[in-house]
Amino acid sequence: MEHIRTTKVEQVKLIDRFSTSNKSLTGTLYLTATHLLFIDSSQKETWILHHHIAAVEKLALTTSGCPLVIQCKNFRIVHFIVPRERDCHDIYNSLLQLSKPASYDELYAFSYNPKQNESKRLQGWQLIDLAEEYKRMGVPNSNWQLSDANRDYEICESYPRELYVPRTASKPVIVGSSKFRSKGRFPVLSYYHRDKEAAICRCSQPLSGFSARCLEDENMLHAISIANPAHHYMYVMDTRPKLNAMANRAAGKGYENEDNYANIRFQFVGIENIHVMRSSLQKLLEVSGTKALSVNSFLSGLENSGWLRHIKAVLDAAIFLAKAIAVENATVLVHCSDGWDRTSQVCSLGSLLLDSYYRTIKGFMVLIEKDWISFGHKFSDRCGQLDGDSKEISPVFTQFLEGVWHLTEQFPQAFEYNEAFLLQIHEHIHSCQFGNFLGNCQKEREELKLKEKTYSLWPFLLDEQKKYLNPLYNRDFSQKRVLLEPNTVSFNFKFWRNMYHQFDRTMHPRQSVFNLIMTMSEQNKQLEKDFKELEAKMKQRNRQPEELLTKEPVQSVHPASPALKTSPCFKKEQPLLPMNDSIRTIEGSNTADNRYSEYMEELSKAEPAVVSLECGVARMTC
Repeated sequence: MEHIRTTKVEQVKLIDRFSTSNKSLTGTLYLTATHLLFIDSSQKETWILHHHIAAVEKLALTTSGCPLVIQCKNFRIVHFIVPRERDCHDIYNSLLQLSKPASYDELYAFSYNPKQNESKRLQGWQLIDLAEEYKRMGVPNSNWQLSDANRDYEICESYPRELYVPRTASKPVIVGSSKFRSKGRFPVLSYYHRDKEAAICRCSQPLSGFSARCLEDENMLHAISIANPAHHYMYVMDTRPKLNAMANRAAGKGYENEDNYANIRFQFVGIENIHVMRSSLQKLLEVSGTKALSVNSFLSGLENSGWLRHIKAVLDAAIFLAKAIAVENATVLVHCSDGWDRTSQVCSLGSLLLDSYYRTIKGFMVLIEKDWISFGHKFSDRCGQLDGDSKEISPVFTQFLEGVWHLTEQFPQAFEYNEAFLLQIHEHIHSCQFGNFLGNCQKEREELKLKEKTYSLWPFLLDEQKKYLNPLYNRDFSQKRVLLEPNTVSFNFKFWRNMYHQFDRTMHPRQSVFNLIMTMSEQNKQLEKDFKELEAKMKQRNRQPEELLTKEPVQSVHPASPALKTSPCFKKEQPLLPMNDSIRTIEGSNTADNRYSEYMEELSKAEPAVVSLECGVARMTC
């Protein structure tokens, strides 16, 4: 609270950045220890976490006040006009301090309290068990074993404690290989395909320079190769452009020399580094945030940013990896420079293409825990959680989520989760509200005692699972697809509006196809519920003495009854959606929709005399 100079400013204007008439809302701006809050005259609240703030800019004073522009990591941009320059200056300086904490204990996760008891909080952290996940894959087995070589983080600080390696790889081979790999990240198992007996392994680049070699590292790759009895060779996939890998040789690093390694096939796939990706995203945001662009200007700006080209490169690499395993039965070793950025992208997306479990809500959480959190993707550095080197910030995980979104667009029946699920995860990698994504590796998280002091995100997402279900998901379809093979021709890649304009409501379509489908699904569920209730009442009536049914027997209900075409009861059908943007979610019987009320009244009569058929529903009349 010591950074907060002004806690409340009235008569502040919130500008719609895409309005041609500079439309604005007037309200009060509040500054708390964790959030910036704006409440307009209609009592609508806009909450912005301090940790979401990426940049704050105070513009030149105007006749209407002092402009304050806030850019957020979740791509929200807010433009305030503060009446007094002094108040604007105080808010500006406070936000600069609050959005860049100096230490982890200042992050929101350490003060966030959802009022859960201790046992429930601990259960949330135990929800994901990676040992169980490897058992699901079929590991350990006759070819792969759990190694205790890194139990105390002695070999590699950025790897987890528990690592799976080939049974033929001895500890001296593991230690020797780690010394020949950047940051000590030696080759380990990421994913095992039980049916193909092939594996996805990951590591960092070798310290080969122009001519150096390491017998232990060569033995390690040979052990990985023979751990796949179905194939005599393995792929080594370097996710970097070849030119970059060759440049690293001058620094004593580089890539594997095929002459020194038996039975390997080397493959470059050309994904650019974190600096290129950061620059590309900045160009994309400049284009998407410019008001009144022509179609040509927008499309050329999108192309010049290179963003979709980078997404395509990541997906192409994942497809190559998945096909090598599913089609060729070959094991693949993946690395980039240090093995925690591009390697995580390719391994996780490749696993997603190969395994339908990762296309479920729980499975996707497991995938993130395995390939991103436990294997040491540097979330703290890449997401700018603390005040540090801005050159370390890069949208690596954002690209992964966007790659998944493109897959859901091509295979809408294959994924249990929807776009909202991906957006919510993206929200919380930057919010610092939960402990899952804090820090750069497991060792650092253990030192921070996150499981004792913070909450896990996953149980909160599961509690709201209904919001994240894809109504088009077909479990049988997903499980029968041994391999998802997306088409990566250029016109299949598109701008993800709901990611980059999620908060610009005026930019969204007037009707959402997804919301329409969700509403229809809810209505169908309600109709099925009503039908079952009516069916139960009919069975109850049929149990009454036969003398009450004296006029005619009950007729069978036929789905093609002509009565359905002309019955007036179906003229009362309510529209699926109003013409505005609001969506009606059915949580019970709707009083406005009285299609079945007349039947319910008739059924409740004390002395029914006739059972007849109308509107496809059995009806009692006197």
